[in-house]
Amino acid sequence: MSDLSGQVYIVTGSATGVGAACVRRLARDGARVVINYSRSEAEARATEAECRALGAETLLVKADVSDDAACRDLAQRALSTWGRVDGLVNNAATTKAADPFDLSQLSVDDFARVYGVNVGGAYQMTRAVVPAMKLQGRGAIVNVSSNVAFTGGGSSLAYTASKGALNALTLALARVLGPEIRVNAVCPGLVDTRWMRQSIGDAQFAALTQRFEESAPMGRIAAAEDVADVIVWLLCGSAYCTGELLVLDGGIRLSGGARKKKS
Repeated sequence: MSDLSGQVYIVTGSATGVGAACVRRLARDGARVVINYSRSEAEARATEAECRALGAETLLVKADVSDDAACRDLAQRALSTWGRVDGLVNNAATTKAADPFDLSQLSVDDFARVYGVNVGGAYQMTRAVVPAMKLQGRGAIVNVSSNVAFTGGGSSLAYTASKGALNALTLALARVLGPEIRVNAVCPGLVDTRWMRQSIGDAQFAALTQRFEESAPMGRIAAAEDVADVIVWLLCGSAYCTGELLVLDGGIRLSGGARKKKS
C-alpha cells in the first residue's frame, strides 16, 4: 500500500465499475478523490460513501466529459477545493453496440458521439489539468483504453476505432508533456462490470467469459479491482514509466486454444 496522503486524483466515470474501483483503491491509500458521473448519481453517491468510510476526503462532480466547459469546471473544482491535481484517470467511455459485419448500423454521427467521449473527453480533461500539473512540477495521467484496439473486436467498430485513437493520443501526449507529466494507458480485455455487460449483451458476455476461462492462462476474466490495481501503479508506482500501452487481458492473446486443465 502506498501513502498518498494529501494527494488529489480525478477519476472520470467513477460511479461504478473500474472507475469506482480506482477511487476506492486511491481512497484506501489516503488520497483525496474526485468522483465523477454523468447519469448514475445514486451509484456515484454510494461510491463516495464507501470512499469516505475509508477515511478519504471526496468531491462529487456531475460532468459530461464531451463538454469542454464541464471538463474545465471539474478540474477547477478540484483545484479550488485542494489546490492541486496529482493524477487523472480518463475512464469515462461510451459506445453504440452494432454488428461489425453490418456496416449500415453505424453512421458518421455515431462515430462522432463515441469519439467525443472516448477520445475528445480524454483530451479535454487532460488539457484541463495540465497547467496545474506543470506548475507543481509533476503529475500522472492514465487513459483507460481496451485490448480491442489491438484485436479489432469490441462492441462496435466506432468503439474499437476510438480506443485505437486513444492509444495514439496517449503516445503523443506522453511525448509532449514530459518530463513533468507521465501519460500511459491500460488496455483491459473482458472485465466483469455492469457497463461491460450492458455494452455487449448478456449472451456475448457469457460466451466471452467461457472463452477466457477455457483459454486464457489466468483462467478467468478480470475484476474491476484487477484493472484498478494496474491503473494505480501507473499513477504512483513508477517515476520513469511513460508512453506505455499496457495490455491487461489475462494472457488471452497468447492462447491458440484451450489451456491445459489442471489435474
